[in-house]
Amino acid sequence: MSPRTIFFTISIGIVAYLSSNHNFTSFPPLLIHYLNVTISPGLISLSYCRSHHSHHSHDKKKLVSICDDFPKNFTPPDTNTTSVICVDRNGCCNFTTVQAAVDAVGALSTKRTIIWINNGIYYEKVTVPKNKTNITFQGQGYTSTAIAWNDTANSAHGTFYSGSVQVFADNFVAKNISFMNVAPMPSPGAVGAQAVALRIAGDEAVFLGCGFFGAQDTLHDDRGRHYFKDCYIQGSIDFVFGNGKSFYESCQLTSIASPVPVGAKVINGAVTAHGRASKEENSGFVFYNCSIGGTGRIWLGRAWRPFSTVVYAFTSMTDIIAPEGWNDFNDPSRDQTIFYGEYNCNGTGANTTLRAPYVQKLNDTQASSFLNISFIDGEQWLQQYLTATLHS
Repeated sequence: MSPRTIFFTISIGIVAYLSSNHNFTSFPPLLIHYLNVTISPGLISLSYCRSHHSHHSHDKKKLVSICDDFPKNFTPPDTNTTSVICVDRNGCCNFTTVQAAVDAVGALSTKRTIIWINNGIYYEKVTVPKNKTNITFQGQGYTSTAIAWNDTANSAHGTFYSGSVQVFADNFVAKNISFMNVAPMPSPGAVGAQAVALRIAGDEAVFLGCGFFGAQDTLHDDRGRHYFKDCYIQGSIDFVFGNGKSFYESCQLTSIASPVPVGAKVINGAVTAHGRASKEENSGFVFYNCSIGGTGRIWLGRAWRPFSTVVYAFTSMTDIIAPEGWNDFNDPSRDQTIFYGEYNCNGTGANTTLRAPYVQKLNDTQASSFLNISFIDGEQWLQQYLTATLHS
């Protein structure tokens, strides 16, 4: 099969997946536009032909290279603290795949390596091993740069291994890029259908302006301290899960669970499934100034492990949130150990009148430790990655 045919098949598969699973329209409009443009026959030929002859009427134009408009000497020289390499699927810079760029980074480097990734969908499974520290993935916008793969819990022999991108190294940063799992879903909740877009298992990781696209188990916030800001996270069941200690700020959480008929009491999704298993573990998710919308009727979280810890503060919630708000994984013994809190949230779904009895309606004092980056010790490590002013 030719590269053009492979790319066409992959692109059609992505779009078919999005359409068949009711989540195509929940993608941001620019990403829908990008996907449509990507699969147009003209661009497919450009993607794999380094040069082509263009004819208009009877005039024969000169040979044109796809890389003609790519900046000359794009990659700046290394400094004492930073080096830059770039990825372009058309072969216009250092590498054509993201994994090849990661592989080229020196082990345990004290420098920050910025992997600049050009526009496009990079259809590959990417792993950043534990010894590839201090790497940045720099995309060109989460609606125009994406890494996509299609593993499921079945195909990868476990949910934890299904991630399209798996990061085990510390000090990882991603900016303006999307992570997608485009595996066909037989139905939400089907055995073995969990399909992770990104697994983050390193400490001190930062995600700025990123997108996470999937259905069940989209974002595996596995372990370590992480900061997410201005991100778009899409899913249906447990679409943020794991045992990380993470602060989500100004993120958009979009449910793609099937619409529920008016009056029906069915629950068909959950935003979080936090995995804190013991009192001794120091983990939890905080969602600060976020928004939750989309389709279905979902819980804010369910207690995947007995000490599951999640807090929402200043977050807008639509009526897709079930009145009880949370679920103890149908194990009442967990009601005494889980910590689920809400503080100054708004919207129809934020009405706490009918919340489950174990839910904490936090006062100012109780909420104070969850309202800024000190929750993840961010004052010790985060500032170097950010240009925006953070909450003090």
